Amino acid sequence: MTGGIIIPVYKHGKACVAVVDGLSQYGYPIILVDDGNGAETKAYLRQIAADHPAVTLITLAKNTGKGGAFAAGIAKAHGLGWTHALQIDADGQHDLTRAPFFFAQAAANPHALICGYPEYDETVPAHRKNGRKFANNWAKIVSFESGIADAMCGFRVYPVEPTHRLLSRGRCDRRMGFDIDILIRLIWRGVPCQFFPVRVTYPADGVSNFHVLRDNARISWVYTKLCAGMLLRLPVLLAKTVRRKRAP
Repeated sequence: MTGGIIIPVYKHGKACVAVVDGLSQYGYPIILVDDGNGAETKAYLRQIAADHPAVTLITLAKNTGKGGAFAAGIAKAHGLGWTHALQIDADGQHDLTRAPFFFAQAAANPHALICGYPEYDETVPAHRKNGRKFANNWAKIVSFESGIADAMCGFRVYPVEPTHRLLSRGRCDRRMGFDIDILIRLIWRGVPCQFFPVRVTYPADGVSNFHVLRDNARISWVYTKLCAGMLLRLPVLLAKTVRRKRAP
């Protein structure tokens, strides 16, 4: 297995310094994607790349959203010959010490998408936690997969080849619906998923790119499209469910 880490970055330059510093002890190559940031964040990212030889910095001319930035990162990873890529958010919320474990799981299950599910502490906002339950239930419905532990966690090891193939066709949402959209579409394409816990902390002074009205509306639209896709695939999904139940 040849793997590395992809970190899409928008307005989290300062937090990203700590993220990369924390990951550097493990020796993985890192792709930072500057998603059309302003001057201050760009300066942080250039300094990170200068301080860490294992970091490759990709700069996008304009903001494309998390999905767009990740797609640019996965295209670079594909070109570099990576077989797997761990996507980590730049805001520092995730427990970085879980990276080696997630890579180990990917090595043991090379065709699978290795997904994190959040273990929250007392810092989690109640509306985030409750909204996630709603999203996860809808993900189970449209995928016909009852084992989805979390549909929105930004801590996942992706098998590069099928992920690059999907994203190169432009099928996935490029913004806040991305994590949900790509998970369901990879499941539809037969990519198995495994879920493992990762500790999540919300810093008191953290910068959030989530806009409640706009992004909840976008996520709702993503689920509307996924529901339509589910109906088109209904015979296949039902047949897969029957085969799974009949399996010893």
